Amino acid sequence: MKHFLQLSDFERGELEHLFRRTKVIKDRFKAYIAYQPLVDRMLAMVFEKSSTRTRVSFEAGIYQLGGSSIVLNMGETQLGRGEPIEDVARVISRMVDIVMIRTFEHSNIERFAAHSRVPVINGLTNDYHPCQVLADVYTYLEQRGSIDGRTVAWVGDGNNMCNTWIEAARIFGFRLNVCTPEKYGVDAKRLNDRVEVFARPTDAVRDADLVNTDVWTSMGFEEEARARERAFQGFIVDARLMRAAKPDALFMHCLPAHRGEEVSEEVLEGPQSVVWDEAENRLHVQKALMEYLLLGKVER
Repeated sequence: MKHFLQLSDFERGELEHLFRRTKVIKDRFKAYIAYQPLVDRMLAMVFEKSSTRTRVSFEAGIYQLGGSSIVLNMGETQLGRGEPIEDVARVISRMVDIVMIRTFEHSNIERFAAHSRVPVINGLTNDYHPCQVLADVYTYLEQRGSIDGRTVAWVGDGNNMCNTWIEAARIFGFRLNVCTPEKYGVDAKRLNDRVEVFARPTDAVRDADLVNTDVWTSMGFEEEARARERAFQGFIVDARLMRAAKPDALFMHCLPAHRGEEVSEEVLEGPQSVVWDEAENRLHVQKALMEYLLLGKVER
């Protein structure tokens, strides 16, 4: 049994298997060919943080694979009344086949997984967002081919998305240029030899194959919104900044996007943007992920 709590839980070969399966599963979906290997399997989705894309993609995904889902909002369960995470994990994992959790502290999902009888997927924590970056790397592969040896630029907050891109750089062998405001950078302990930190967004983006950003204020940090708005001035990904990247560079954003803040309308809706493909691919890579966690390496 494996869990998927951060991207580095899987080796590159396993992730490349997921990408091969994603293409097969997506092609079948587009051709209206039913594929339901998870009949009678149950997914429990536990939400402490609100969600749109994560809930829809997992709920639709397990249904399309033949299974069912149940949604547990933290405030509606005994978790919201102080029942230990360990006890909840022991019970839920005796009743379902796989669990997806979207929460604040990464330690919460680690504690749950440590006491779970079934695979646990990280739907987002304050530290990592592996399902999103899995979809992002697949989207690049779909649009441009292998990301190995390419240059990816991250402009904005040194948040869970940035942390996961740092892991991805080491796993897939691309260069990651990171540029954040001074007080909102990445913990130096997370950096590796595939990552370079820049002070100016233009320098980070120069000759990049992919430019990536996220909202300036992530969930759980709303009280810092005004201070962040001041600190992040000059970090908008607009047409001027995109001109520093390669002419065929892609733009990604995990959404929701705040037009006019971290990204301009022109870029978000422009020809280099693949944000809608990126969002759709959450559905397909997560189907491949659930298939792998429950059935192992399927090749048909």
